[in-house]
Amino acid sequence: MPKDFSPDLVVVGFDPAWTVRGKTLTTDMYDLLKPLALHVEHIGSTAVPGMAAKPVFDLQAGVRDLQEAQHAFAPLLADRGFELTPYRQDHVPAGSDDDPARWTKRLWTRRGHREPDVNFHVRVAGSPNERLALLFRDWLRAHPAAVPAYARFKQVLAGAVPDLATYADVKDPVVDLVIAVAEPWARATGWRVADTLTPRTSAQHT
Repeated sequence: MPKDFSPDLVVVGFDPAWTVRGKTLTTDMYDLLKPLALHVEHIGSTAVPGMAAKPVFDLQAGVRDLQEAQHAFAPLLADRGFELTPYRQDHVPAGSDDDPARWTKRLWTRRGHREPDVNFHVRVAGSPNERLALLFRDWLRAHPAAVPAYARFKQVLAGAVPDLATYADVKDPVVDLVIAVAEPWARATGWRVADTLTPRTSAQHT
């Protein structure tokens, strides 16, 4: 993660209002960006009941082409207070020999606006990084007993590191551990990306 990324490290207790606000935000963003946005989902810690989080909503859009989406989305998002960041690459899980080119993205952020703070991740529909974000969220939703431990880890980490870049670097291997457990769960339960997408979209993929 770039060292000039926002250093906001405040991790707070779960707010039940995040669930409702996340639904509103995803609906608004989908309506703004369709049809190039095939779907928009609420991801990240604010999307997991009971999870402590930075009070910033993570949203994810699936698109067919990143360059096309960047060109089309830029003016629309700028009008909503978003700025395009230089961050173009997601972390590839440890032990994976996948091509990093399959883990590219675009990331817009909004801070200090009249509307909530948001990280807006745009990923290729069907890509491994799109899938990982949804699997991570859904595994934690399905395993509430794991939420307090992960929340506590984030709170302690936020108080121990100097910036968000270091926070992300330390947190990534822990996310890898969760995914290592989540993958067998996905196979055992038949979990698929297509089944977890918000019903407002007809885009279906695995």
